[in-house]
Amino acid sequence: FYRGCFGYMYWGSTEVYLENSGQLPWALSFLSGGMAGMSATAATYPLDLARGRITGKLAGPGGKKHYKGVVNTVMVTAREEGFKALYKGITPTILGAMPYEGIKFGTVGMLERTFPKKKDDVEGGTIANNVTRKLLFGGAGGISAGILTYPNDTVRRLLQLQGSKGTTEHYFGYWDCVRKTYAKFGVERFYRGAFINIIRMAPNTAIQFGSYELLKQFTADYF
Repeated sequence: FYRGCFGYMYWGSTEVYLENSGQLPWALSFLSGGMAGMSATAATYPLDLARGRITGKLAGPGGKKHYKGVVNTVMVTAREEGFKALYKGITPTILGAMPYEGIKFGTVGMLERTFPKKKDDVEGGTIANNVTRKLLFGGAGGISAGILTYPNDTVRRLLQLQGSKGTTEHYFGYWDCVRKTYAKFGVERFYRGAFINIIRMAPNTAIQFGSYELLKQFTADYF
């Protein structure tokens, strides 16, 4: 939610640039999405860590739950491992947010330039046509970003889970995690679960861009 808010705030700003200049460079689309991703990630990272721990280690021996919701996870982590533990894995997350969001928005911007709207659509195309374009372009952006940045996402999750109940692996930073994971499991480990992630991200991103376009069309007369 927060990343989406930041993302479309930057995206809306670049669209103002587009209206004034008549052309939106691919680099500007990449930069607007990347800055949005980094800003949102830095502001909400403890929530992301809590989500990772809940999904990664929901239950222990005997079926007893380790964590009981987001708030409980944050409190238990801070109490047992210290406040800094809430930011374990933030380096790859921030580094990954820039290219992920950048590639996503940049892909949409590139497709907008490659397949520009027809003259009739620019002057008053139907809402359905405009939303369909954004759905297709957004889905393509999500797939591209998901494939290219998934290895970094794997490292992020491994760093988040270290130290949580039930885990034995410990890493001394980003590159130590990469080195140990590669030595133990090989390249394949960095792409484990990538297919499921792509299936999830394609409709997710398509709906994001489609909803943004739909709401923009409906509220055009009010803002």
